[in-house]
Amino acid sequence: MTDLFEPLDDHPAYRQVANAIERKIVARALRTGDHLPSETDLARQFGVNRSTVREAIRELEIQGLIGRGRGEKRLKVTRPEPQRVSSDVSRALALHDVTFQELWEAMMALEPAAAEYAAARRTPAELQALTRAAARFRRDAGDTAAAVAAVVEFFTAVAKASGNRVLSLSQAPLNLLLAPALTQMIDRLAQARRRIQEAQEQITAAIRRKDRAEARTWMEKHIRDFKRGFDLRPILTAADEPSGRRKGGR
Repeated sequence: MTDLFEPLDDHPAYRQVANAIERKIVARALRTGDHLPSETDLARQFGVNRSTVREAIRELEIQGLIGRGRGEKRLKVTRPEPQRVSSDVSRALALHDVTFQELWEAMMALEPAAAEYAAARRTPAELQALTRAAARFRRDAGDTAAAVAAVVEFFTAVAKASGNRVLSLSQAPLNLLLAPALTQMIDRLAQARRRIQEAQEQITAAIRRKDRAEARTWMEKHIRDFKRGFDLRPILTAADEPSGRRKGGR
């Protein structure tokens, strides 16, 4: 049998093993459900000890790329949960100091397209999920944390209804970055809740009617409103600033 992997030439070996396996998965040489060679065979192919292979496997399991089915001993390729992927991407974006302007521009590129495709492709079940998310916002609008969660749920439902997995996966980490800015806006701008509710109702109605142009138009208005609301929110007072960040603070 032809070996799947080549021996390594330097260290740290466990990270190289993990990276090599990940590259095979991303290149689809290993697909979801495919079994990996045994630890012994992996150690032979890479030219490392089994302990090195085990360390690499632990790293890949944490990432959600490999795992074992219930009652199974052999490792196989798995598909990471979207929440895990979006969380990792959001963390990377945050560490690169992504600004609200950059976030807004990305949302303007993704969300209207998702709404338009959702109007054309949504299933009855996806429309129901979208309707539930809008109803949840109406019900929980008075509770800021719950309201923000409902907005995220709404965007997630639109993206899923678009039928485009790239749009859905790209949008998910943006939702996590949006939450802090949205929280601040809802807390400090009286009309924010009313305008969000109106936009959600109009977008849902357009998607229900399968009106692609109207769904895109209202989503564009909705995302523009986020930026307008963020720009208009009252500036934090010194008393509101976190400790150590007030004027003159160190």
